[in-house]
Amino acid sequence: MHSSLRSPLLSILIPAKDEAGNLPGLLDEIERALADIDHEVIVVDDASTDGTWDLLERRAARDPRLRPMRHARSAGQSTSVWQAARAARGVWLGTLDGDGQNDPADLPRLFERARRGDVALVAGHRTNRRDDWIKRLSSRVANRVRSALLNDATPDTGCGLKVVHREAFMSLPYFDHMHRFLPALIRAQGGQCVSVPVNHRPRGTGASHYGLNNRLWVGLVDMVGVMWLRRRSRLPAACLEPTDAMTAPDDAGDHRHPDGEEVTS
Repeated sequence: MHSSLRSPLLSILIPAKDEAGNLPGLLDEIERALADIDHEVIVVDDASTDGTWDLLERRAARDPRLRPMRHARSAGQSTSVWQAARAARGVWLGTLDGDGQNDPADLPRLFERARRGDVALVAGHRTNRRDDWIKRLSSRVANRVRSALLNDATPDTGCGLKVVHREAFMSLPYFDHMHRFLPALIRAQGGQCVSVPVNHRPRGTGASHYGLNNRLWVGLVDMVGVMWLRRRSRLPAACLEPTDAMTAPDDAGDHRHPDGEEVTS
């Protein structure tokens, strides 16, 4: 089947900015981890200034499952994930960061848990963080405050490794930094979430694009917006349809003409 017509079970979404040193190994790992799962991989190059785009073009030429996209100007991680989800053809979406810290070997386990059908989102929980103290501190504070205010029942919402039903994801309101609040947003619309312990690794090459100012303080401001969204949401709302008993004729075998005369076959 031509790649443009494929409808895989799972679409892997990777936002990437200046990750030319990490993507080759990461894509190789994804290929090995998902060898038995019908999938595609969508990498969004968020206006990288290194060789990320050239690398993706060369690799896509020999791998029909890889679908690279590119921003002319940097739009951020949430926009990259949202646009990849919009272009995805899979029933399920798997997300992971492009820096190699998320382990693709965890994807089959998260996907298997998601396919049980009782949850809309499976989130990774990094029980052994391999980050510097600034990232660990900011994440710890943000997670505690977020959990208290949003009650999202997710210990590590910042983990980039997630599997979510595409239909549930596309029903969410879009805003910058939404990727940090997916469990709260899913729950606000009646979906269920579960967390699964996952591996976490040191960053490969390059440097993190997040620091204290754009991780902790911005996250706290965004949290206020998510609280407002949840308070204004009226979903899910009970919406009843006529039942079969209400719409079925009194006697299924009594067929009558609209004027009341009995019609026999």
